[in-house]
Amino acid sequence: MMPEKQAEEAIVVSSASYGEAEHEGGVKREAVAVTEEEEDSHSIFSVKSILWHGGSAWDAWFSCASNQVAQVLLTLPYSFSQLGMLSGILFQVFYGLLGSWTAYLISVLYIEYRTRKEKENVSFKNHVIQWFEVLDGLLGPYWKALGLAFNCTFLLFGSVIQLIACASNIYYINDRLDKRTWTYIFGACCATTVFIPSFHNYRIWSFLGLGMTTYTAWYLTAAALIHGQAEGVVHTGPKKLVLYFTGATNILYTFGGHAVTVEIMHAMWKPQKFKSIYLMATLYVFTLTIPSASAVYWAFGDQLLNHSNAFALLPKSAFRDSAVILMLIHQFITFGFACTPLYFVWEKVIGMHDTKSICLRALARLPVVVPIWFLAIIFPFFGPINSAVGALLVSFTVYIIPALAHMLTYRTASARQNAAEKPPFFMPSWTGMYVFNAFVVGWVLVVGFGFGGWASMSNFVKQVDTFGLFAKCYQCKPPPPPAATAHHR
Repeated sequence: MMPEKQAEEAIVVSSASYGEAEHEGGVKREAVAVTEEEEDSHSIFSVKSILWHGGSAWDAWFSCASNQVAQVLLTLPYSFSQLGMLSGILFQVFYGLLGSWTAYLISVLYIEYRTRKEKENVSFKNHVIQWFEVLDGLLGPYWKALGLAFNCTFLLFGSVIQLIACASNIYYINDRLDKRTWTYIFGACCATTVFIPSFHNYRIWSFLGLGMTTYTAWYLTAAALIHGQAEGVVHTGPKKLVLYFTGATNILYTFGGHAVTVEIMHAMWKPQKFKSIYLMATLYVFTLTIPSASAVYWAFGDQLLNHSNAFALLPKSAFRDSAVILMLIHQFITFGFACTPLYFVWEKVIGMHDTKSICLRALARLPVVVPIWFLAIIFPFFGPINSAVGALLVSFTVYIIPALAHMLTYRTASARQNAAEKPPFFMPSWTGMYVFNAFVVGWVLVVGFGFGGWASMSNFVKQVDTFGLFAKCYQCKPPPPPAATAHHR
């Protein structure tokens, strides 16, 4: 077996050799001239590789699957109560496949950008490519500003949602503290993600995170089936249009977790292998989301309309407490996934992105956590905030902008002729890709952003009117009235 230093010996990277295994993130940027067997041997025998420094296709798959379904797993039964069983399942399949398509488009645009820059001998030593830089390189500064605004805002609120979910979940184990107080505590805990340098270093966390989500999903399914249907259960969904489109938009949010696609690809040794990884991750996620959401909705029906967290209706048990604890750990991981691109952007703004010291970078990253913490305290509406973020941010960030960017990047004959990636085998025509991308833009703009935005914001405003901003304990049971004491002597 070759030593790790020899395995990472540099070779000159040309446009023809782009996509040969690449090692970055704390290690000198190099194209690695090793065989698959040698890479596997490093993965097996190097403790550092096993626990800390990932970059294989499997690492990317675990990252995608783990990041795609976290706290939203607990809100999908709530969405089913708004949509009804059939619509809930159909929307999951539809948006899952649509999300896989736009993740594929993002991967193609990344490879196109990277190939062009390689031809110009641009070095990315100690630099992580991000989505807004891809848009800048392919389409210019206005697209860079658009991508930066939507991507950063979505990731900001994605991190906010993880903090809200932490407080919502732990409350079902320990209700002696209100949810706002738990938000303070978990905000401090999640701030420790500033010490994780890049997506290379999520290898063990992605693996554990997906295992935790898998346990929780099958716990929800089994617990709901064992519990059986609640007394007098009714299934009236879809009941109102506003609820219907709110539920649909939460599912759009569920399968819009590929705002970190470029960062995950950049952490891969062979980024060109990413193209089908997100689809494979989505197919696995279907095995978690569809059975669990269907079973919980079958058991509790319309009660879920007033309980956006599925844990709220399941009886307390050691299995439920285990699921809560595992989800808390996973939400910490997902917080890191959402925040890490924001850390990169902030580092680039203040000129710290090339700094090799983990401690200095961690200190520089801390200001990013403060607004996330604050927003989680202002808007503690677990469930409704997912739909609002889905309609207003996810719809553009990971559906509309990638589809439009692909259409504009390859709008000329010369761009299509010199494309680094040709159309896929299942859609070999550029015209077919253009038409399908136009459909994605139209559907998400009208249904996701239009109807979804109206419905989710109407529901969000209702939550503000009912509970108020800075709600101390959103959807908590009211305290029991003080017992009357009578003294009989």
